[in-house]
Amino acid sequence: MARREVGSGSARPGVAHLSEPSPKLVALRPLDEPPVTPEVEPSSPDLGALEAIFPRIADYAFLSDCEDTCLVGPSGSVEWLCLPRPHDPSVFGTILDRAAGSFRLAPADTAVPANRRYVPGTMILATTWQTRTGWLAVRDFLAVGPWHRTSDRSALHRRTPGDFDAEHALIRIATCLHGTVDVALDCQPSFDYGRVDARWEYDGASYDTVATTNPDFVRLTLTGDLRLGIEGRAVHARHRLSEGESCHVLLSWAERPAPRERAEVDRLHGHTSRFWREWVDGGRFPDHPWREHLQRSALTLKGLTYVSTGALLAAPTTSLPEHPGGERNWDYRYTWVRDAAFTLWSLHALGFDAEADDFLAFLGDVLEPARGGEKDDGSGARALQVLYGVDGTRELPESVLEHLSGYGGSRPVRVGNAAHGQRQLDILGAIVDCVYQHTRSRDSLSERSWRIVVDAVETTLASWREPDHGIWEVRGEPRHFTFSKVMCWVAADRGARLAALRGETERAERWWDLALEIHADVCERGVDGRGRFTQSYGSEELDASLLLLPRPNHQHFADHLSAAIEDTAAEGGRKIILEGYLPPEDERLRATVLGVAEELGEDGFVRRYRTQATDDGLGEPEATFTVCSFWLVSALVEIGEPDRAHKLCERLLGEASGLGLYGEELDPSTGRHLGNFPQALTHLSLVNAVLHVIEAEREATEVPVGPSVSPNWWTAAGRDEQADTKPV
Repeated sequence: MARREVGSGSARPGVAHLSEPSPKLVALRPLDEPPVTPEVEPSSPDLGALEAIFPRIADYAFLSDCEDTCLVGPSGSVEWLCLPRPHDPSVFGTILDRAAGSFRLAPADTAVPANRRYVPGTMILATTWQTRTGWLAVRDFLAVGPWHRTSDRSALHRRTPGDFDAEHALIRIATCLHGTVDVALDCQPSFDYGRVDARWEYDGASYDTVATTNPDFVRLTLTGDLRLGIEGRAVHARHRLSEGESCHVLLSWAERPAPRERAEVDRLHGHTSRFWREWVDGGRFPDHPWREHLQRSALTLKGLTYVSTGALLAAPTTSLPEHPGGERNWDYRYTWVRDAAFTLWSLHALGFDAEADDFLAFLGDVLEPARGGEKDDGSGARALQVLYGVDGTRELPESVLEHLSGYGGSRPVRVGNAAHGQRQLDILGAIVDCVYQHTRSRDSLSERSWRIVVDAVETTLASWREPDHGIWEVRGEPRHFTFSKVMCWVAADRGARLAALRGETERAERWWDLALEIHADVCERGVDGRGRFTQSYGSEELDASLLLLPRPNHQHFADHLSAAIEDTAAEGGRKIILEGYLPPEDERLRATVLGVAEELGEDGFVRRYRTQATDDGLGEPEATFTVCSFWLVSALVEIGEPDRAHKLCERLLGEASGLGLYGEELDPSTGRHLGNFPQALTHLSLVNAVLHVIEAEREATEVPVGPSVSPNWWTAAGRDEQADTKPV
């Protein structure tokens, strides 16, 4: 199928660039009057016109200070910022409704930039503008500064503090490069997802600082070297810059006074650049043409971490549509337990062990069996959830914001996520595999981690025969999903090996028997007549999650660790062999991988499942899932198709946004990014896929790829023997 290229430099036929001003005038509403949202049905002919006034999802830039996140549109407008936590209501929400608040510093008469990029090795956005009278450069960043708490402890930090801390300030610096440029400031916060407009007052005797006075919301302070004017909920300024001149504004929500002098702003710019570059310099990246993709994904993942607790946001946004005009609009501003194993492997593989440690510690906070009278399920263990707030919040009720139009008219706009109460058995395997991987990396198993393992495996023992909602969180009837059963096997298998490591032979044997039973059950009931693993027991449908079946463990145990496991497990006539669920050359795995590529693939991209044949509770189409396409790359390497994997990976890397970011889905006919943006799981799967392909190239040529390579790194990144539950 022919495809239209829709990268950051192209436009759709017959439609103006989405960052250009709309030809339709939008009436301003009086202060404190709630926005009037037009009733737009998915089939409405006005939907396309409404969608045209929103930037493409791929055109947004992502900024972070590892606590706060925001999205900046191509016109220079901050269109998404939630405070004080990522899952709290928005202060700027124009991405979901064009009247829900924004913050722009840009040329007064130009809406389309000449160039946008990240300053290499950082999360600092550099935008260049060409106007009729001159050139302007703007740098935007969420500031990070040195740790400043010398006399008080942070009430938020649960992890060990580092050398840097979020300043809780968005800084924008504009510099005239040539000629003259009129710079315009327009800051219009609207609290509580656009329901409450900001009220401002001057702070001091001059015009350079204003602050909000809304009593029930975080206090915002806007300061800089411009003369600020208050007009309703908006703060405006306009100033002409000549070549070599610059101006700045700083929006702060910190408890301490906001920096006001330019020297302080420049100091924070330097600290922020240093923070990101020192961090990425600490990683291990191959000297390869795809190195930049790995580094940008690593920086994005770091930006999606909540450093105070170690949690990882699935995405910083809510309700960006997976199907324009449809109902597949979900809130992803939380951390998913299932992402745990992917996260730890990717971080360890790239050398970021401290972040992996912090993420495991967060899982310990939310998963460790309850003590001291905490609410539990009656067994002494906390009730396991699929997802949590980044601060460990457990109650995440889902509701609909009826007053918002939604991105491009796609409704409903949801906050909260009802999936937190679903039964998803695959997370049990993810939890145990997470501890297992960390044990390999650190060559140690803490008592806290062991308690988590015991709870997860015993839960597996009691529930693996039950149906669930699966990895895709379907909202139809629960089913016996094959991938869920395989992950129950992972829980029992990894748990048995960890028990053997501790010398708990009886427990290891009991869990080993469970793993054997699950393995036999899946091979008997989860395979169709053509020898392919199916989406669920009794089904003939395929599912992209099955691409993970040949997934390797990616890293060897230390020799003595492997020996300890094998020696202990050998008692009773069994021996644990470090292989996978099935070896990659198994014909059932090969048939499944190739079947998914053929039946769920479209123009090389992969769908999760056939929506017309899967009861997911919605009954509407969706685009291809980018994470599944990267999973296919890794699976092709594992089954011995490295050339095909390389071609697909190269194509997927070419579909990145102009800033190297990925959403959840790609429309195969247009290349359009859909879903919440940027998405952590997609970038995690990119790291996995790219390292797989690079390792396959190295094995084929037997030539190290550049000086960055070390034996330990290649061991961590490459294929290895895996655990199995087949008797020897």
